Amino acid sequence: MDRPQVLVGNSTALRRLREEVECAAKSDVRVLITGESGVGKEIVARLIHDLGPRARKTLLAINCAGLTDTLLESELFGHVRGSFTDAYRDKRGLLETAHGSTLFMDEVGEMSLRMQALLLRVLESGELQPVGSDRLHPMKVDVRLVAATNRDLLSRISEREFRSDLYYRLNVVHIRIPPLRERREDIPVLLAHFFDHYSEAYRSAVPEVSSDAHGLLVDYDWPGNVRELMNLVEQLTVRFPGRVVTPLELPRELSGVKATTSPARAPSISEAQVLFERIVRDGESFWAAVYEPFMMRDLTRDQVRQVVKLGLQQTRGSYKALVELLRMPQSDYKRFLSFLRKHQCQVPFQGWRAIPFRLDLPVESAASEEDSRQPAAASRG
Repeated sequence: MDRPQVLVGNSTALRRLREEVECAAKSDVRVLITGESGVGKEIVARLIHDLGPRARKTLLAINCAGLTDTLLESELFGHVRGSFTDAYRDKRGLLETAHGSTLFMDEVGEMSLRMQALLLRVLESGELQPVGSDRLHPMKVDVRLVAATNRDLLSRISEREFRSDLYYRLNVVHIRIPPLRERREDIPVLLAHFFDHYSEAYRSAVPEVSSDAHGLLVDYDWPGNVRELMNLVEQLTVRFPGRVVTPLELPRELSGVKATTSPARAPSISEAQVLFERIVRDGESFWAAVYEPFMMRDLTRDQVRQVVKLGLQQTRGSYKALVELLRMPQSDYKRFLSFLRKHQCQVPFQGWRAIPFRLDLPVESAASEEDSRQPAAASRG
């Protein structure tokens, strides 16, 4: 399902954001986009590219939070054959592939200090050296870099977890995307836009939102921001085509109690709770609610871990029962574990094993020790 790639709304904050995007697009300066998870950082990055002088070439993107150091280095810089295990052929990195175009680096605040140093060298010199290469004269690359993060990089700098020199290299133009709760007047416009989009996509009638339900949607704090609203509209379009949506049809968190968490809360935890309830209570599959947004760089590794942790708390550490709790068939068990291992999203299960596992869902009463041990063994590896 293609996502709408536009900035929708009429608020003062959104008009200002559009002006900042248009200004940043006029040149090749580096741009740092900040904002909570779900506000639309990749949409802004794509608009900057599409309105800029490199629009004729394809924008490339990478999620820095979704890869280990080794994989991230290989994806960015490329590698030569034999440089490490499984390097059976030479591979061009994204920095080389994006020569003359734009590279969008999402969740740049999740990079290790080592990777930050490697990226800084390229930004300072424009020279690129693939992993394992011994060439005397590194290639020169011309890449426009647009970076994004939901982290407070200045705090990370004070904690010595992010390099100040890299920060100032990235932060030539800074664009902050406000959370949805700071521009509530855009919510009705967004609702209409997404209802039209998904009704056309699914060839179904547009649901009608009652005045009471509409008021709840406007008053809700939307911890998952525009992405949470978009996912809800898609769900309502599928479940209630052409029908009236009342407060009873809305998720429990929108049932009339306004969110009271402060803007400084940890977005990864609050969004994980929303995702977990969408899966367990509303019946959405893990692959649709978590896997797809993660692969699209909309979720971080920490957010995926939080969802897994919430599930393990209910299954008392049983990964096999977790598969069914997260609305996956048991045949997806190995695929699920492989995904967690590959992206380092596994959570140790031992802490919950002291309490016998009980769950009201129709799953096995307990998984075998051998099955449940697999993610933990991967973390040790």
